[in-house]
Amino acid sequence: MDRRKFLTRAAVAGGAVSAAAASQAIAQAPALPNIKWRLASSFPKSLDTIYGGAETLSKRVAAITGGKFQVQVFAGGEIVPPFSVTDAVQNGTVECGHTASYYFVGKNKAFGFDTTLPFGMSQRQQNSWMYYGGGLQLVREFMKEYNIITFPGGNSGTQMGGWFRKEIKSVADLKGIKMRIPGIGGEVLARLGVIPQSLPGGDIYPALEKGAIDAAEWVGPYDDEKLGFYKIAQNYYYPGFWESNSQYTFYVNIKEWEKLPKEYQAAFEAAAAEANIDMMAEYDFKNPKALKSLVSKGVKIHAYSNEIMKAAQTAAYELYEEEAAKNPQFKKLYASWRPFRDELTLWHRVAELTYANFAAANPPPPMK
Repeated sequence: MDRRKFLTRAAVAGGAVSAAAASQAIAQAPALPNIKWRLASSFPKSLDTIYGGAETLSKRVAAITGGKFQVQVFAGGEIVPPFSVTDAVQNGTVECGHTASYYFVGKNKAFGFDTTLPFGMSQRQQNSWMYYGGGLQLVREFMKEYNIITFPGGNSGTQMGGWFRKEIKSVADLKGIKMRIPGIGGEVLARLGVIPQSLPGGDIYPALEKGAIDAAEWVGPYDDEKLGFYKIAQNYYYPGFWESNSQYTFYVNIKEWEKLPKEYQAAFEAAAAEANIDMMAEYDFKNPKALKSLVSKGVKIHAYSNEIMKAAQTAAYELYEEEAAKNPQFKKLYASWRPFRDELTLWHRVAELTYANFAAANPPPPMK
């Protein structure tokens, strides 16, 4: 069965109505108005998988509403800078946006929960917390302060750990390295001696090429190959422990959301949930081929040492405890996120990880 047909037919999590149900409702309400929204993305068009999440939403909303509700997508920098999406949606400059919330932890570290925290949850676990564990309600409660309602809108899964000009074998090797890494992940590595830099995706390659940074992380093989990092730094590390998943989110101005007919709200919610599922499936399709391609171009793949992993994990959870002690909004989200993460990790150890580890270590016989 065609992948997109399957996704279109699949029930979406979190109680969102199906696209078919929304379409039927709209068909029965011919008096519904024509509405056009602008969506500001934080991502360039060249990153077609992440940027494509917003295009998926736009196409599905239009299809469900018979073209009556149009969402026009603008790439990062076309109408607002990539890191200004929160302000643009909050102030009503645009009706909605598509971004990674952890770009805005400078406003409040509680933003991190909507994307990822270092040594946090997997993509499946994040979805479970969001849709069933109360995470989405808590994030929306927090985002009300910014006049924004949120909808999960994509995920990369566990990311790679970045590109380095030289090998990194110990914590000592990290000291003084200027690395493009945003958000709380950057703060964790700063505690290990890294000098973090926050740059939009389109600015990373020029900074690496000019020597303004020594290392960079982005997403994974498919996007990283397109951005050309391997041409400058050929040591590629894994895993990106600061992004055990990376959820991308649709931001909608609350006042504009409340103006929408209920049928259009249902269409938007269904389309966002489809985009959330679709992006992860697309990355799982594209990344294996891209990783093989990178290796064929001379890229050296390295795992971070246990020393680095353990030191970073300790630094991360020290940071969380410190932040929870002084930031009530962070504390409220952390009080939900942390026990949910710990309990779900125990469950996944029983079946998921046991099977995954066996399958990785014991490939089946060759096909005949």
